[in-house]
Amino acid sequence: MNKIVVLGSGMVGSAIALDLAKMHQVLAVDLNEDNLQIIKQNPKIQTQISDLSQAENIQKVIADCDLVVNAVPGFMGFQTTKTVIEAGKNIVDISFFPEDSLELDELAKEKNVIAVVDCGVAPGMGNVIIGHHNATMEVDSYECYVGGLPFKRTWPFEYKAPFSPIDVIEEYIRPARYIKDGKLVTMPALTEPEYLDFNEIGTLEAFNTDGLRSLLFTMKIPNMIEKTMRFPGHIDYMKMLREAGFFGEEEIVVKGVKIRPIDLTAKLLLDKWKLEKNEAEFTVMKILVAGKEKGKNVCYQYDLFDRYDESTGISSMARTTGYSATAAVDLVMNGDFQRIGVSPPEYIGAVTGCLGKMLKYQKERGIMYKISKT
Repeated sequence: MNKIVVLGSGMVGSAIALDLAKMHQVLAVDLNEDNLQIIKQNPKIQTQISDLSQAENIQKVIADCDLVVNAVPGFMGFQTTKTVIEAGKNIVDISFFPEDSLELDELAKEKNVIAVVDCGVAPGMGNVIIGHHNATMEVDSYECYVGGLPFKRTWPFEYKAPFSPIDVIEEYIRPARYIKDGKLVTMPALTEPEYLDFNEIGTLEAFNTDGLRSLLFTMKIPNMIEKTMRFPGHIDYMKMLREAGFFGEEEIVVKGVKIRPIDLTAKLLLDKWKLEKNEAEFTVMKILVAGKEKGKNVCYQYDLFDRYDESTGISSMARTTGYSATAAVDLVMNGDFQRIGVSPPEYIGAVTGCLGKMLKYQKERGIMYKISKT
């Protein structure tokens, strides 16, 4: 039986560990003992408390494993991934760190490591989908709309997250990049709103965030954009906080104490944005891929609507993000994806059969992508 180490046991990391334990020997590692409590109940999973901000601790816990899943917070992600690659271990990453993952490509090739990064839902499955179509047709445009939200709309934010607020805030302050008519366009986050209607939940507002990430450099497609979706009104609340300085990253002095406004804001929002126990939430994604296939104009549409799983108590965002990662683990462990180096998920999609296997893997876990072609 293969041994897999999951670094980070938050909401998504714990879902990954529980899923992988069905097929593999799993060691889940986290500094916070509370995060390990849920998965400790599974006799198939070993747990260990360790400070993963220290490279030597990472090296110790992964020493005898076959593959690593990196599910630490984004600010720790790059260095953690680098440490794993230096140790010569294959890795699937969902930390979504802000640094350029391709900076580690040469190191991964030198160490003969398969390193799949950004393998969640978006980025993640969206990349796999466009990678597949880019290899099988002439793509003219790619549009991705994605959001994860609670069913209960609580004033003022009408939003909650299964991960650290500071990672969400980063999406609201980082300039958003997309491709239009073959040219790179940079806009502030939270701009160019669109309104989309969904049968299950009504109207959502979509806005610019920097979600294309590696696609900006790996895909030669003339039109590409990704937008984040929230309930209407969320843009104005976030813009107000941003423009008032609450997302500031430079230290200020308050009563003799230095603090970054963004750290204070994230701390205050931690409880406001934390999902309640067994709180129902959903993930929604719409992807449109248009272009020419065998000389004909076509448009593929992928629709995902996934709910909190009452039977397991696992959130939809943890399921859709985590099971994309575990599907990628399955591909690597079975030899279906063998590319050495750093691979954003679009490289998986370009391999014949991999998209279908990832969709099948997730369907077996109740995550359904509806696909239509016009």
